Amino acid sequence: MAEAVSFVALAAALVAAVVRHERAPEAVVALAGAAVLIAAGFLSWDDARDEAADLVPTLVVLAALLVLGDGCERAGLFDALAARMAVGARGSGTRLLALVFAAAAGVTAVLGLDATVVLLTPAAFAAAAKARLPSRPHLYACTHLANSASLLLPISNLTNLLAFRASGLSFTHFAALMALPWVVAIAIEWAALRRAFADDLAATATAPPHVDALPRLPRAPLGVLALTLAGFVAAGPLGLDAAWPAAAGALAMVAFEGTSLRAVDLPLLGFVLGLGLIVRTVASHGFGDLVDGLLPDGAGLLALLGAAALAALLANLLNNLPALLVLLPAAAAAGHATVLAVLIGVNAGPNLTYTGSLATLLWRRVLREREAEPPLGEFLRLGALTVPPILALATFALWLVV
Repeated sequence: MAEAVSFVALAAALVAAVVRHERAPEAVVALAGAAVLIAAGFLSWDDARDEAADLVPTLVVLAALLVLGDGCERAGLFDALAARMAVGARGSGTRLLALVFAAAAGVTAVLGLDATVVLLTPAAFAAAAKARLPSRPHLYACTHLANSASLLLPISNLTNLLAFRASGLSFTHFAALMALPWVVAIAIEWAALRRAFADDLAATATAPPHVDALPRLPRAPLGVLALTLAGFVAAGPLGLDAAWPAAAGALAMVAFEGTSLRAVDLPLLGFVLGLGLIVRTVASHGFGDLVDGLLPDGAGLLALLGAAALAALLANLLNNLPALLVLLPAAAAAGHATVLAVLIGVNAGPNLTYTGSLATLLWRRVLREREAEPPLGEFLRLGALTVPPILALATFALWLVV
């Protein structure tokens, strides 16, 4: 009974996140489901309190990243990027794709995948329009790199924040181990998009745009981001939690750019908290034991490939966040190499389907608002072209470095 009710609560929360109906916000559904599980005795108060306490530092970092992203948008960073990409393309679709790749990889690594989906995707759309070039390759680059290029830093994805705490690694050690898998994933995405959209990229603009005065790149938010990253790097040796430099960076952005703390998406934080409590219940009533039995043990190549494949499968069945939450206890017990292999699976795997990542669903909504939603078949074909080689070769790269 406990397992059945907890799975119903999980399904309800995920459906609410996908549908996003105003009468059933995902945060309310997730928190209500968690409350039902606690009231029914399926999740004890002690376990609920422990899970919430474990999630609080992660939620602080996530809230800070939202404030940092909002400050960059208010300062005009993404408008400046759009103008520079359009002019820098010089009428070439391939050159514009390279610029979008560079921007998407950087934004995803530093501000997180949601910033790439919500803020950079419209900028890429505007850049393609200004450059008078087809937009499809550049829009796909945003969603694919939002997922697969989020491997580099602990702050690049909510899944990374959770895996980072479970791995026991420092900020710099995590980045060092994931640097090669990150490069491999981006290289595969580049080759796949060049092949899939060869006709669009072959197009050239007859009259590429010329701008006498490009919008300036705002210095204050870029300085705040640099100092925040330095804080993350220094936090490990100083014995500080990553939440402290994240909070300091968010407050600095508020001070320098007038960003409001209302940029913190409280419903998103509530959804993550509720989902964490639900998944804790799911894992403690049989499903966790099943996953423990399926997850390969050890840091050998085959074991890491199996861990990444299992994580990708669960991400597309359950969504990547609950998949990671279910896998983390067993992965952490197996060692940091297994944790990072699982992270490759839950980050790159969701490019296979719309439902694998909430960020992908959000990207689809952004394009729908601009009447540029891609065909489902095209999305699935590109996922099939990129996900298997990224899972295999990025995991192989991880095995080389660990």
